[in-house]
Amino acid sequence: MPNISAIYLRLPNWIGDVCMSLPSLHALLDTQIPIVVCARPWARDLLAAYDLAGFIEMKGRWREDRAAVHAFRKKAQHPHARGILLPDSLSSAMVFKFGGIPSAGYRDDGRSLILRWPVNKPAASLHAVESWHYITSQALKRWSLPCSGLPVARRLGLHLADRHDAEGQQALLQAGLEPGSYILIAPTATGLHHGKVKVWPYYKELTQRLQSLGYTVVMCPPAAEADEAKKNAPDALCLPPLKLGAFATLAQLATLVICNDSGVSHLAAAADARQLTLFGVTQPERTGPWSDKASCLGSAQAWPTLEQAVDRVHALLTLQQVHSSA
Repeated sequence: MPNISAIYLRLPNWIGDVCMSLPSLHALLDTQIPIVVCARPWARDLLAAYDLAGFIEMKGRWREDRAAVHAFRKKAQHPHARGILLPDSLSSAMVFKFGGIPSAGYRDDGRSLILRWPVNKPAASLHAVESWHYITSQALKRWSLPCSGLPVARRLGLHLADRHDAEGQQALLQAGLEPGSYILIAPTATGLHHGKVKVWPYYKELTQRLQSLGYTVVMCPPAAEADEAKKNAPDALCLPPLKLGAFATLAQLATLVICNDSGVSHLAAAADARQLTLFGVTQPERTGPWSDKASCLGSAQAWPTLEQAVDRVHALLTLQQVHSSA
């Protein structure tokens, strides 16, 4: 096999999934081979601190994406590029195949004929972090490259750029807040899960209870979700929208992040923030935050009650105060 000139990594399409893909990205960067990331445009800001050989924006239209990959590979002069596909879709495999990049990915959705290195899905049920890291490790193994296993500690390890910190701090300054002086909530979640709403129904009441105890409750939804957030938690202080890197800083500097099983949960985990993630329709063992600082409440069958959430928040804040004073 000729020397690999670059590895092209196709990341998933959702914010939370990209966060859960970070251990795979770190494993590829450890090879010292140039890494080109192919992902949705918003991921460029999130990954700004990474030393990438390139970033190709994926628009979700396979012919345009194929042309973008082909043009980049040709300009970058990567004659012996290899690809790793984390999404299971047929279209993502077609983008790399017809963009001139032989690739590895899960043998799924009729993709076997267009993958150079198809990988069988493990029989065991894996967390998404483990599943994507498995694809990566199998590809590197087939290319005779080293790949260490996932560390025992659950940590996504997002690298934040200096400007992410500066933008997050500026947002706090403009709101009259200081690091560690607020609870960050995320009372929205995009889409449905098997037809069920993914938003815990008691954010308004929780906000009021926390405010009555003297806590400052803040939210910072994207512009498209601002109206829903204000409806779900009208008493919370609503900050202007931030890019993903700055929002990760906001989560990192919060006393606690309270959210649904959504992109915010995984972004908070990536930033190593203390968080409480609320479940009601999804499975914590499959899509829960990959973080030892995360607490999960609820299940795929039922949301936690308001009192259960209040009790857990109180326990987490009390434990944090004990650790801070120790």
